[in-house]
Amino acid sequence: MTLGQLTEPKEESVILSLLSESESQQDAGDPARNNGSFTGAVLNLSTTIVGAGIMALPATMKILGLIPGLSLLVLVGLLTYVSVEFLLRFSKAARVNSYGGVMEDAFGQPGRILLQACIILKTMGVLIIYMIIIGDVISGTSLKGVHYTGVLEEWFGVCWWTRRTGALFLTTILILVPLVSFRHVDSLKFSSAVSVSLAVVFVVITAGITIVKLVRGDIYMPRLFPDVADQASFWKLFTVVPVMVTSYICHYNVHPIQNELADSSEMQTVVQTSLAFCSSIYITTSLFGYLLFGDMTMTDVLANFDTDLGVPYSAILNDIVRVSYAIHLMLVFPVIHFALRLNLDGLAFPSAHPLPLDSKRFILITAGLIGCVFLGATFIPNIWDAFQITGATVAVCVGFIFPGSIVLRDGHGISKRKDKCLALIMITLAVICSFIAISSDIYDVFRNINAVSSPP
Repeated sequence: MTLGQLTEPKEESVILSLLSESESQQDAGDPARNNGSFTGAVLNLSTTIVGAGIMALPATMKILGLIPGLSLLVLVGLLTYVSVEFLLRFSKAARVNSYGGVMEDAFGQPGRILLQACIILKTMGVLIIYMIIIGDVISGTSLKGVHYTGVLEEWFGVCWWTRRTGALFLTTILILVPLVSFRHVDSLKFSSAVSVSLAVVFVVITAGITIVKLVRGDIYMPRLFPDVADQASFWKLFTVVPVMVTSYICHYNVHPIQNELADSSEMQTVVQTSLAFCSSIYITTSLFGYLLFGDMTMTDVLANFDTDLGVPYSAILNDIVRVSYAIHLMLVFPVIHFALRLNLDGLAFPSAHPLPLDSKRFILITAGLIGCVFLGATFIPNIWDAFQITGATVAVCVGFIFPGSIVLRDGHGISKRKDKCLALIMITLAVICSFIAISSDIYDVFRNINAVSSPP
């Protein structure tokens, strides 16, 4: 079984969004822009990073073991910072303030179009993952014939609005639609603050329960290194890389957040602060989540919080963890949706007026995207299918392959030898790990098909 089952002061002509220079110039007079705070930027970028991926990280420790798993998690975080720093540096050299602008400067219009297409696929996949997890939490999920009840089922019983489709529909209409109606990312800084706080609540509760059980001697020694029994288990180790990469991807929101900063030169510090904060959350969650559930850790660790945890008030703690993280994802949703909507509009209407100034286009795109996410969450069975697809393909492109390619292209002659070496390493690791992960999952699918079709 593979894991797939389981960005200088700005001139008027500088691009102010992920779209194009012409849009930037039209939008430059918008009074809602260029007044964002440092704190708001850190919160919004942290919210972009800490999403559904945190729920999958304990399971990666189960596959890799704690020592290689935590080491790889730190390495991916460092490479993420390097790739974002590349983007910020080359956008300054190219005198553009967008990821798409850097790609167009390096590879022409095809480069920008390819990037926007990848961001659209990546963010759409992430939003579907979020909605799947929200559905799992509030309405429950079934795995291998075992049904894990949702909080609404536990509290109110089974009826049309506690079932998955009804609950997701009401959540979309009553909560998500109002949140995605904001037209500027800095408007989401307060919801982002609440979202980050709720993620911390999850980490604190998980760590607290684990420490209590450690003191009582109820936790067994975890696996420190992977258990490689055969060739299949060796190739399976590479399937965790897309999950970790997906957990750190934030590149598509770096420039929009920088564009709304009162002092855009602070963006480097914003990135450092956000990545350091999120890495600490990831390490803590991975460590204590795996310690708490051991080999019973599920691909979505939230599903483990529906049984007796072996501590007082277990049922209450379970509900607090699941509800708080479901609300966290609901508040992260509009931040990711902002990037999705902006890039789709830039790809479909590259010469149109800025999206925030065109209410009709804004409403139509927003409604269409929400509808697609809702349908995707209804028909895709679990988060690992979406994680594996986005993580092993578009996520590694957006996070590592495209930034590395920009450095190697070096259209402005600013790349140092060290930069080119790092870029080459990033690209090589991304391509190799993605190829192995995808191949491993394809092999596993065919193996399962053969196992089912073969006679006993």
